[in-house]
Amino acid sequence: MGGVALETRMTLIEPISRRKFLAKAATTAAVVTIVPRHVLGRGFVPPSDTLNIAGIGVGGMGRANLINLSSQNIVALCDVDWGYAGKSLDRLDTEIPALQKRLSEPPSTTPQQSPTPGQPPPVPFDPVKAKARLEHMIRLKNDLLPKAKRYQDYREMLDKQKDIDAVFVATPDHMHATIALAAMDLHKHAYVQKPLTWSIAEARQLSQRAKETKVATQMGNQGHSLDDARTAVEYVQSGAIGEVREIHIWTNRPLGYWPQGVPRPEPLPDASKDSGHPLGWSGRDVNTRIAAMLAAEATPVPPDLNWNLFLGVSPVVPYHPIYHPFNWRGWIDWGVGAIGDMGAHLIDHSMWALDLGFPTSIETISTPFNSASYPLATQTFYDFPARGSMPPVKLTWHDGGLLPPKPAELGDEELNKGGGALLVGSKGKLLHETYGLRPRLLPKSLHDATGKPPQKLPRIPGEDHEMNWVAAAKGTTAASSPFEYAARLTEVMLLGVVALRAGKKIEYDGAAMRVTNVPAANDFLRREPRTGW
Repeated sequence: MGGVALETRMTLIEPISRRKFLAKAATTAAVVTIVPRHVLGRGFVPPSDTLNIAGIGVGGMGRANLINLSSQNIVALCDVDWGYAGKSLDRLDTEIPALQKRLSEPPSTTPQQSPTPGQPPPVPFDPVKAKARLEHMIRLKNDLLPKAKRYQDYREMLDKQKDIDAVFVATPDHMHATIALAAMDLHKHAYVQKPLTWSIAEARQLSQRAKETKVATQMGNQGHSLDDARTAVEYVQSGAIGEVREIHIWTNRPLGYWPQGVPRPEPLPDASKDSGHPLGWSGRDVNTRIAAMLAAEATPVPPDLNWNLFLGVSPVVPYHPIYHPFNWRGWIDWGVGAIGDMGAHLIDHSMWALDLGFPTSIETISTPFNSASYPLATQTFYDFPARGSMPPVKLTWHDGGLLPPKPAELGDEELNKGGGALLVGSKGKLLHETYGLRPRLLPKSLHDATGKPPQKLPRIPGEDHEMNWVAAAKGTTAASSPFEYAARLTEVMLLGVVALRAGKKIEYDGAAMRVTNVPAANDFLRREPRTGW
C-alpha cells in the first residue's frame, strides 16, 4: 500500500472487550472533560494547526475520505481487511499517472453527446478540481501513507496511539456507533459515513454523546454541503412552490450495486436429497437451490481479513464472499439496505427544508422478504404531522427501480431513474436529483418566472464536506451535518427498516422513541451487542 510492505502493519493484540477498553479510556477522558481540547498538551493541537486524523475503514468510501483529507496529517489507518484495503490504496499508483495524462491533454473538441433519456447530462471534466484532486492524491501516496501506522483493531489503535485528534469511520454500518462512541469518549472529533448508525437507539446515543463532549461531528452525506442542495432548500423555504403536503423520493439501488432479495448461503437440507422428496421449481424450491449454490461457492477466510473483527457487535455468521467486501450492505446483520444507503442523500433535503421531525406512522411494503437479506424493492409511506403553520406531509420512498408517477409538467422528459425527489406544493413542484443536484421548479414557466431564490443558507467553501468538518474541529465554522441533525435524519430512514421488519404499519411516538401499536417492533429499534463487544 503506497509502497509500504503489508507486513509492516501493526500486529494484533489480544481482543479487548468494549467494557475493558472504555474503562481504561475513562481515565484519559476524565482529564479532557475538564478543559477544552485545544488547550491540552501532547496529542492535541491548537485550532490553527493541522489535525492528526485516523481513518477506520479505508478500503471503500474511506479511501475517498483519505484523499479529501490529505491536507491534514493522516497518522493512523485501521482496517479489518488489509488485503482488500491495501489493493484499494495501491490503485493510486495507476490513477495518479492517468489523471496527470488527462490534465496534460488539450481540452476536448469533441461535440457533447446528448444525455441518455431519463438520465442527467454528463458532468463536464473540470480541470481545476481535477488538478486539486491530483495534488491530494500525490500527497496522500508519497507523504502520508508511508508514515501512517496501521492497525486491524480500532481499539488497539485508540489505546496505543495518543497523537490522534480526530477519526473518520467508514466501516460497515453495524460498527459505526461502537467506534464513534469510543472515539468521542476520548474526546476525538468524529466523522462517520452514512447512515450514521445501524439502529435507532445508536443514533440517539451518538447525538447525546456529541452534545456532551462538544467535539466536532459530521455524517458523510456530502450532498448536505453542495450549493445545489442549499438552493433546493431555499426554493422551498422561500415559498416558491407554496405549501408542501406530498413528497416522492426514489432510487434505483440496490440494482447492480450489491445483492438483495437472496437467501443466506445454506447447503441443501437432508430431506431434499432424498429421492422421494426431490426439489421442484416453485419459488420456494428455487430459493433453496440458490442458497445451496451460494453455499457451494464458500471460500476460506482471506488471510488478511480478521472476520471476528469484521463481525464486531453483530451475531456470529460464517464468512462467505457474498458478505464481504462491500456486499454487507444488503444483509440485515450489517447493513440497512437501500434506504440506509441512499436515504441520507435523498430524504435529507426534504427534512431540512420542511423541518419534518419524526413521522407518526410508517408502513413499508416490499417484494418477498426473508428477514436475512433486504428485499429487491420496497415502498415506505411516512406520515409527518403539521409543524406550526406548515401542514402535515405524506412522504413516499421508492427503491429497487420503482418510480412515482411522472409529473405531467415534464412532458416528453422522463424522471431520472437513478434517483431523485419530487416535492408537490400548492403553487408548483420542486424536482431535484440525488444529493440535491439540479433543483428546478415545475412547470418550467414557474421556474423561469421565479428565478433563483434569495440565498439564505451559508455556502460551504469548495463544497468540501470533509474539510468543513476539519474547520469545525478547529473552531472556525459550524459542521454542515452534525450528529444532532444527522441522527434525526438517520432515525427517519431506519424507521422504514423497522416497519419492514415489523411486517405491518407502525405508529411511532418520537418523543418516547417507541412504537405504540406493535410492541414487538420495539425490538427492532436496538440490538444487544455480541458478548465481548
